[in-house]
Amino acid sequence: MLSVRKLSKTYASASRASGRAVLRELDLDIAAGEYVAIMGESGIGKSTLLNLIAGLDTPDSGTITLAGTEVNALDDHRRTLLRRHDIGFVFQAFHLLPRLTVAQNIALPLSLLGHRHDEALERAQQMIERLGLTEWALELPRALSSGQLQRAAIGRALVHHPRLVLADEPTGNLDPENAVAVLDLLKSEIAATGAAGILVTHSHAAAATTGRVLEMTATGLHPAPVS
Repeated sequence: MLSVRKLSKTYASASRASGRAVLRELDLDIAAGEYVAIMGESGIGKSTLLNLIAGLDTPDSGTITLAGTEVNALDDHRRTLLRRHDIGFVFQAFHLLPRLTVAQNIALPLSLLGHRHDEALERAQQMIERLGLTEWALELPRALSSGQLQRAAIGRALVHHPRLVLADEPTGNLDPENAVAVLDLLKSEIAATGAAGILVTHSHAAAATTGRVLEMTATGLHPAPVS
């Protein structure tokens, strides 16, 4: 589903004439239905990798291929369409639109893809029931707890059945009990849709919910040592 080859990215740096190399010839392969955790120290490039995979940033060299499409060869418009169709995002900040109800927020990706309003809301309602948010469907985000907001964000990320789910520290704002519930939900929904998934996290407990754990270092991605 996802193939990354010799990916490199350097950012300009006031203290270094050559810039700051974040990724150096990194390789990664993830199959459809596979859920992978990426760990590593802060600033090592985990979020940069997700941004490059999603086409939100461009690499200096290397290739990113999603379901047979080379992401970094697309122009801005086609990258936007690829993200809209094939990628779901779950972040530490929930990014729900404050003036839309929970149901409308979850239905939004379907509306952007051209689904009829009633069809989008029906599919959103089905997702809401799986998320355990039925009684909150018509509420605005401000009425929800942090755990409920993250569940709604997962629903929005997965309602259109993306090929790839990118989750960047999705439990960073949650207490331990809500974190466990959200991680279980994310795992089960990724499995249900057959998507490939990447979880970026500092938490060993969170990483343990995935099928494979990789550690990012200055030399690339490596199987994480068994603790």
